[in-house]
Amino acid sequence: TLGTQTDYRDGEAQTDPYSPEYVVRSSSVPEILTLATLTWGRGLPAGQAEMEIIDRIREKRAWEAALPPMDSPSNIAKRLKMMEAMERKEWAYREEEIDKLQKVQLEVFKKLLQRREENQNELNAVRLYNQWQNHRKVKDEKIRKIQRDCALMLRKLIAKRKNLMGKLERRDIIKEYNDFSSQTYAPLSRIGFFPDSNSDHYAVKNFYLNTLAGLCELEKSVLGSVSQLKIKAPKPKCTITKTGYIKKSGRLDAVLAQVHQ
Repeated sequence: TLGTQTDYRDGEAQTDPYSPEYVVRSSSVPEILTLATLTWGRGLPAGQAEMEIIDRIREKRAWEAALPPMDSPSNIAKRLKMMEAMERKEWAYREEEIDKLQKVQLEVFKKLLQRREENQNELNAVRLYNQWQNHRKVKDEKIRKIQRDCALMLRKLIAKRKNLMGKLERRDIIKEYNDFSSQTYAPLSRIGFFPDSNSDHYAVKNFYLNTLAGLCELEKSVLGSVSQLKIKAPKPKCTITKTGYIKKSGRLDAVLAQVHQ
């Protein structure tokens, strides 16, 4: 049998003999075997649903034990009626389970739809914000263009108003040079003057400053008294008069010299 060992075996390769996990006594059906399908994470630890399943199993076992034997036609008819009633009860329980499962699936489906709607609303909000920003940029650009055109038209109207009678005004050079904000001193770029374009024109270019030969010649032309400075040490101020009296400005120096000695 599976519980015995062979006589002809290899000692190093011999495994543990087979032994069943449990032994069931004859004419007994332990209740724990009906819960063998429950494992940790799948029914264990037991909750309300598992307890309902255990109660139904107990009720079914009690119903099977209460079935009449099939030894007479009346018992057979009674047994058929009990089986039909149990079958209807099983179908009703199954329909109830299906309804519960459908309700759970419906709730999950509602949550998924709600989450999808929220995500879609966020995307729509971002899209609307981007469109609003684009329209705002276009609007600001149009406003700037209108303001530029308005300023241009105002300048044209002011120029026409100055020359309302169609008389030409002579250029007053003295007035232009007297006014430091005139076109002579501060010309505008909108009339075609760009001061940065001819910046090299104002740079000082000198032979004596930009070349080595010019620097050497300039150095030779400078007098020696300019390059060789003579600094005379200043004479100390006399703080004692001819009579031996110390002036007020020299009293502190005299006190400091006495303290130092």
